[in-house]
Amino acid sequence: MFCIPKAAVLHGKSVGFAAQNSRFRNAKAQLSLFNNIIFTKS
Repeated sequence: MFCIPKAAVLHGKSVGFAAQNSRFRNAKAQLSLFNNIIFTKS
């Protein structure tokens, strides 16, 4: 049961990291867009 190959674990970790990374980048992009809207309106 616990005999999971290290490659699979590493692969899962890297995939999770990539997903987190893209989500973080999306959030940053949305935040900058939001800031632009606020600054242009005021």
